[in-house]
Amino acid sequence: MQVIYEDNHIIIVNKKSGEIVQGDKTGDTPLSELVQQYLKVKHNKPGKVFIGVPHRLDRPTSGLVVFAKTSKALQRLGKMFQEGTVKKTYWAIVMKRPEYEEGELSHYLVRNEQKNKCYAYHKEKSRSKVAKLKYKLINSSQNYHLIEVELMTGRHHQIRCQLSKIGSPIRGDLKYGAPRSNKDGSISLHARRIRFEHPVSKEIIDVTAPVPANDNLWKSFENC
Repeated sequence: MQVIYEDNHIIIVNKKSGEIVQGDKTGDTPLSELVQQYLKVKHNKPGKVFIGVPHRLDRPTSGLVVFAKTSKALQRLGKMFQEGTVKKTYWAIVMKRPEYEEGELSHYLVRNEQKNKCYAYHKEKSRSKVAKLKYKLINSSQNYHLIEVELMTGRHHQIRCQLSKIGSPIRGDLKYGAPRSNKDGSISLHARRIRFEHPVSKEIIDVTAPVPANDNLWKSFENC
């Protein structure tokens, strides 16, 4: 587990693809428990260590996850994520270059719970939620393109669904139209940077996560 930042109230880690943030029906050990164990050992704490989860990342996605070490921080961070005051920047590798090098995408997303998938529409639908993001093409190789995404809303599978809607599905994302999977089961979506006002001290926290070290394509793009 790679810790990017830690103080008395929060800890930010760089999640590996395949890790789950919170426990689910798979029974796999979640990242939240790994963080608890890390804190217990590092600070030699007796009993159960408090850890709060104010936001999540999809299992096949890598990158920054913020955890709260105190109930005060959890309550305030949860509100910040809900209100959209946390600035989140993602990197996505796609095979098909977008028609425009940069722009703003706005769609109405409808979530299918049974399929765990979202569908994007240009017009409002029943049970739809508006989803907005800004994107910019920042690098290209012979076969792939690196897109930087700034989320303006926080919807389920938003980046995956919206990039697929414009014809640029994320590498390895079979659920949203990629032609083949990545060998390790990941999708090439990385929560690269996060910026927010500290929930207690009010200082600006601005951190960046290194890309997955076991993927040569990611490494070739990192220094762009």
